[in-house]
Amino acid sequence: MEPLRGIVHGRMIELENEPGLPDGQSVTVVVQPTSAATEGAPELSSRARLRRAFGAWAEDAEELDDFLAWNRRQRRIGRMEMEP
Repeated sequence: MEPLRGIVHGRMIELENEPGLPDGQSVTVVVQPTSAATEGAPELSSRARLRRAFGAWAEDAEELDDFLAWNRRQRRIGRMEMEP
């Protein structure tokens, strides 16, 4: 049987479509919420997914570059230089 979608109203679930079962039929229900953010949304490109993941830094590339440079400098402190 194909999954059915619906909306919860207290202890009742209003289905979008008829389930095709006789009235009074006993059923087992597994409730799984749908994500409103992804429901009906188009597939995002890799670049768009990265922009969404970076959040606060999405529009602040210069600050991110400064932070990453600082982080690299901190990692080198106290490290021995490797000989080629």
